[in-house]
Amino acid sequence: MFIIFSIFIMFVARQLISSSSLSELRAFCYLIFAMTTTASRGKLSIFVILFAICGLGLVAFLYGETISSLSSYSVIKYRACRATKTSATSASIRVDDGQAKKAKAEFEGDDKLEFDPDICDISDGKWVFNSSNEPLYSDSTCPYLDRQVSCVKNGRPESDYLHWEWQPDECTLPRFNPKYALRKLRGRRLLFVGDSLQRGQWQSFVCLVQSVIPDDLKSMKRGRVHSVFRAKEYNATVEFYWAPFLIESNSDVHIIGDPKQRILKVDSIAKHAQHWLNVDILVFGTYVWWMSGFKIKSLWGSFANGEEGYEELEAPISYRLGLKTWANWVDSTVNPNRTRVFFTSMSPTHTRSADWNRKNGTKCFNETRPITKKGHWGSGSNKQMMNVVVDIVKKMQVPVTVINITQISEYRIDAHTSVYTETGGKLLNDEQKADPLHHADCIHWCLPGVPDSWNQIFLTFL
Repeated sequence: MFIIFSIFIMFVARQLISSSSLSELRAFCYLIFAMTTTASRGKLSIFVILFAICGLGLVAFLYGETISSLSSYSVIKYRACRATKTSATSASIRVDDGQAKKAKAEFEGDDKLEFDPDICDISDGKWVFNSSNEPLYSDSTCPYLDRQVSCVKNGRPESDYLHWEWQPDECTLPRFNPKYALRKLRGRRLLFVGDSLQRGQWQSFVCLVQSVIPDDLKSMKRGRVHSVFRAKEYNATVEFYWAPFLIESNSDVHIIGDPKQRILKVDSIAKHAQHWLNVDILVFGTYVWWMSGFKIKSLWGSFANGEEGYEELEAPISYRLGLKTWANWVDSTVNPNRTRVFFTSMSPTHTRSADWNRKNGTKCFNETRPITKKGHWGSGSNKQMMNVVVDIVKKMQVPVTVINITQISEYRIDAHTSVYTETGGKLLNDEQKADPLHHADCIHWCLPGVPDSWNQIFLTFL
């Protein structure tokens, strides 16, 4: 009798498995379980065996389903993996057919759907040379570039640095789509705030999107502190506000060349922040101006009362005080339902060629290829300073997305302006170019160049 009943149970379970009816199989197992709980002690072992048979059937069902369904959806997400194009959905984007088609059209390719900035470690990857990868603009086609970063126009003889693209190991980074970016910005203000490196990211973004806008539908108003690019058709602006420390200093407008003479008012930000109101997307960044190598004169109180009350603090301490003031302003002023806030991590400098084992090199001068050593980290990126940003951001009430561009930029010793730049408003002359030790700029980046990849990452967060 037991054998006949067991065969019957297995037959029913097999039929349910073959029909792919998980709900019916589950109900059937619940029935068996109920029988085991009401059975007498003498019969309990029989029903335990039957329940085990049903359980094995359920496992078999799940095994078959797991191969197809868990590739498209995982309960536990560790990181994004390369999706197959035959999958109906992906772990990174779950949309219906109509949404999927729209997203594919916007990103111009199925593989563009694989990236999810929330679960993909963007810093884990490599730079890949692609000669067919042409920039969306050049320093001759974009009229908004500063001469400081126009390396080709300034005489850089080789152009390989333009054809490297960042490829994360575990996901695919979509190419920057100017029309998609402009649609995201329709009716909005995007404001970059910071130093000259943030200005470079702003110019990169402007040049990327302006390439698809007719001349009569775009305009630029440059100011010493605040500059505004306007895309008229989209009623959108892409703006830059000069605040190298974010907080106030005596070197904000009239720049003091000697870092030892600069004084930072670490508890004051209102003079700058009044220009950040009613903005839809804020992108902040500050780092290199804090890294003078000297202690930073940090002041509490008013400049109007004199500058004698400062204290000389180590850079990470002063940096923390300044960023706390910035964070307090964001938390007390920004409405997260209206405004998104980003923070661009530190842009590395490459002034010490020994960092990449070029003992006879001169800073970044004459470097033509990226570093290939995985995880390279040079002396131009201070992890203590980076940890300050992480510590402060995670305690903020208003969500802040950190655009981590540090590791990917660490490899690009080849992409700085080097001697193909200007100083004091004048291009380097031949004598200065012949002295890269004193004149090569290994802080700023050529445009087109690495900041385009920063904005490629930034756009995925939008």
